[in-house]
Amino acid sequence: MNNAKMWLVVKPTVGVPLFLSAVAIGSFAVHVAVLSNTSWVSDFLSGNELGSGGATAAITTEGSNFASAPSATGERITVVLPDGRTAVAVIEKAPTLVASRIVSSD
Repeated sequence: MNNAKMWLVVKPTVGVPLFLSAVAIGSFAVHVAVLSNTSWVSDFLSGNELGSGGATAAITTEGSNFASAPSATGERITVVLPDGRTAVAVIEKAPTLVASRIVSSD
């Protein structure tokens, strides 16, 4: 044992239960944190379909400021960057990749 000298300071009848209690309390604290900070765990534990709980957020696009995808090549769009600056992007046609097949003549 690497820590054999520890038992000269702490009796095993005190140290082992103290260590096991600390592990149990830590595990319980982690489980409580997971249950209180997620919505899918309670659904999973109760056997419901994941995401069917009342805390599930509804994803909607009403009232959002998302722009629709540009449809024409050469169209200019304004992009708002995370730091608040704006930039202009020009939509270009993506290059077409053509795959070739090598045929051996055996």
